[in-house]
Amino acid sequence: MRITGERIVTPTGGFNASWQRHAACYQLCTPFLGEGSVLDLGCGSGHAHEFLNPRRSIGLDLDHDCLVGQQRSTVTSDIRQLPFADGSFDSVVCIHAIEHVPDPDPIIAESRRVLKASGIAVFITPNRLTFGRPNEIIDPYHFIEYDSGQLAQLCAKSFEHVSSFGLFGSERYMQFFAGERRKLDMLLRLDPLRLRRLVPRRARQVLYDWMLTQARTDGSSPASEFTTADFELGPEDLEQALDVVAVCKGPE
Repeated sequence: MRITGERIVTPTGGFNASWQRHAACYQLCTPFLGEGSVLDLGCGSGHAHEFLNPRRSIGLDLDHDCLVGQQRSTVTSDIRQLPFADGSFDSVVCIHAIEHVPDPDPIIAESRRVLKASGIAVFITPNRLTFGRPNEIIDPYHFIEYDSGQLAQLCAKSFEHVSSFGLFGSERYMQFFAGERRKLDMLLRLDPLRLRRLVPRRARQVLYDWMLTQARTDGSSPASEFTTADFELGPEDLEQALDVVAVCKGPE
């Protein structure tokens, strides 16, 4: 198993914080979904797709290897060009995926296209105001990061009604999160001229993966204690949210 900053691949040690946060996104978005079929865009390893049950879900990802072994139907495809007919699904979920593409508009448009007339789409992405730096994308696997208003504006290009929510952490999670932010601050102070911007993206990804492996493999990490119960959705104070959520209805 290759540790990567691109996908959620393990709940062990310090990686559990990201695992549970990602799983909570699935769990907390399900009340918005219809009872029928769900298309899970950019699903990765699909580690939390059980929260979509008893709905029939199909996982879709560009990386075929990460789809192997999932206990549901899967399709290898670009999330910007979906191999499905118009009106094929009752719901679409896209969790921590749109930030990984440089041109997100086709994702929103294609999601609208494959939804039934009464369908619902839920898009969740890290809040740029709290994830790395508001004025700089630190994660080398991200092309664009969004705040709540920017995500809603993106979705409004294809959907008539967009409701915004935020994912928030428990007190103990936020204490852990603050510690992670302090570590990031210390690291970035080593590069005051921001020369990191000159490093090729692929080189930054390799370095990022190595640093994650070094920092998060400690089994005694407090992150190992987190569960999905450490997260909740709310409609207020969205600038402080960990993740921003857009619930979209009424395809035009």
